[in-house]
Amino acid sequence: MTKVLLVDDDVELVDMLKEYLEQEGYEITAVHNGADGLAQANSGQFAIAVLDVMMPRLQGMETLRQLRQRSQMPVLMLTAKGDDADRILGLELGADDYVSKPCTPRELSARIRAILRRTQQAPAAAEGASQLVIGKLAMWPEQRRVHWDGGAVALTSTEFNLLEVLARNAGHTVSKQELSEKGLFRPLARFDRNVDVHMSSLRHKLGTLSDGRSCIQTVHRQGYVLVKD
Repeated sequence: MTKVLLVDDDVELVDMLKEYLEQEGYEITAVHNGADGLAQANSGQFAIAVLDVMMPRLQGMETLRQLRQRSQMPVLMLTAKGDDADRILGLELGADDYVSKPCTPRELSARIRAILRRTQQAPAAAEGASQLVIGKLAMWPEQRRVHWDGGAVALTSTEFNLLEVLARNAGHTVSKQELSEKGLFRPLARFDRNVDVHMSSLRHKLGTLSDGRSCIQTVHRQGYVLVKD
């Protein structure tokens, strides 16, 4: 069974989500503050963590920041509805996606499945088991490893998904709609900045081309392109 960590101080909500997710076949561990959530997440037992922003002892954003210092496990943030600042900050700190509260158990389950779909994909089902090489970038999709100029690069699961889509279309513009569908496994919503924030993070993590430009370029009103150096 896939192990999911729920970290939220709303006990009633957590109980409802836990009951639904267990019926969906997940094994759920629930804690109600950030400090306990961080300790559990760092144990390495879980496939994904669902992390609330507002919590006692250790706020969700600080929990995420500290977790990212040691782990790239998938993280789904629970944010207040309409709070764009929290959403963007969470993505910048390394969250894979977010769900606005109040949320339905069905929506949360769908987002969890979307994030885990690629990370738990069997090597035989991967689209091409061979290494992808574009200039200084090397990717091993079946192992979910990335190197830039010979050095390892630590990416979140969503960052890896998006970079793989760009790599398989290197030199060609990929729309944000396609990136959202293939990288986040959901349609691009209106005013959704997830793709943009993840692209900004990728630019910081990857090196530059020989002329000093970022290897990921924005194509105005069209999308993004991974430049072949």
